[in-house]
Amino acid sequence: MRILKVLVTGGAGYIGSHTARQLAAEGYEVVIYDNLSRGHREAVSGFNFVRGDVRDKDRLRRVIKEEGISAVLHFAANSQVGESVENPELYYENNVAGGLSLLSVVLETGIKYFIFSSSAAVYGEPQYVPIDEEHTLNPTNPYGETKVILERALAAYDKAYNLKSVSLRYFNACGAHMGEDIGEDHEPETHLIPLVLKTALGQREQLIVFGKDYPTKDGTAVRDYIHVDDLARAHVISLKYLLDGGETTCFNLGNGNGFSVLDVIKAAEKVTGRKVPYKFGNRRPGDPAILVASAEKIKRELGWEPEITSLERIIQSAWEWHRKHPTGFAKR
Repeated sequence: MRILKVLVTGGAGYIGSHTARQLAAEGYEVVIYDNLSRGHREAVSGFNFVRGDVRDKDRLRRVIKEEGISAVLHFAANSQVGESVENPELYYENNVAGGLSLLSVVLETGIKYFIFSSSAAVYGEPQYVPIDEEHTLNPTNPYGETKVILERALAAYDKAYNLKSVSLRYFNACGAHMGEDIGEDHEPETHLIPLVLKTALGQREQLIVFGKDYPTKDGTAVRDYIHVDDLARAHVISLKYLLDGGETTCFNLGNGNGFSVLDVIKAAEKVTGRKVPYKFGNRRPGDPAILVASAEKIKRELGWEPEITSLERIIQSAWEWHRKHPTGFAKR
């Protein structure tokens, strides 16, 4: 394979920075493009880095042409469900307007391969589990709606302009890089596993468990937790698929197992050897009771398999990161 140069938008973020390392390990030249509104420059030290916004077409166009970019992996988006309910304008402006701005430049510069960071939020409240790619798209929050809009745009752009894309619908990304010094650091933090571990570290007095009356085994929400390194590998495999002539499609990425909030707390207590105090709060608006993936399509068609499937092993990797970086990355 000839060495290709790829642009990773939002590459200084959690999943983007892990994917950048996987791409580099596979022989790709990587250019990181991030406005650092929520990403971390320290997460991509050593990479070719450009600070910029996906809504800045002039800057994007210049970077793509000067660097000789052949493919784009797009992670630059806001991703908090609750925030999207409270401030939908931010999500439509950044995720939709920003995504369409990027696609405009992609078409103009002749790029033919696009990997899109989508979400299980496109499905909304599941009609059945595990959820497969044929499930109806019926998001229950603006965040999920913005992902549906971009997926539909990509399908239309394939038909009209022959832009080939893969949309990867994540379930709950978690864990930290197995072997390198990067991990999960959001501000504010809303993801369960880092919140649990911050509580175990004594940085939070107690964890708030949102909802105890879901129709699940213990009343708390059930999610499919997938290690970030497995997500990163799926992006590289999907890019290879497109480069080999693959057609536009979507794939679920998940562990295939559902764990409740209380399952996560118990596993974290076992891994850390510390108690995680918690109290129950109200449900968060737009949160489905159960989200568990069927990843059979990508397993069958691309040969991808999650390698880190144990909840305790996932938490162990995150725990090592948080213990070494109790305040996250160095402050900018």
